Amino acid sequence: MENEEKRIQLNVRVRKETADQLDEITVYYQKHTKYGKVYKGDVLTDIIEKAYDVMEKQRSMEKRYQ
Repeated sequence: MENEEKRIQLNVRVRKETADQLDEITVYYQKHTKYGKVYKGDVLTDIIEKAYDVMEKQRSMEKRYQ
């Protein structure tokens, strides 16, 4: 693993509807990106990173007003 990021496998249970939504989002990403094949793990990573950024901004705003 020279330049490859270290990865771990997450095994989680979600509702069927949630899994179907992830499939739909993955297809959407595939159609709207220019990076070739899109994997569910990449989609989840992107969603989590964006949610984390929003959380950090909200934390920053909370600290400012305390």
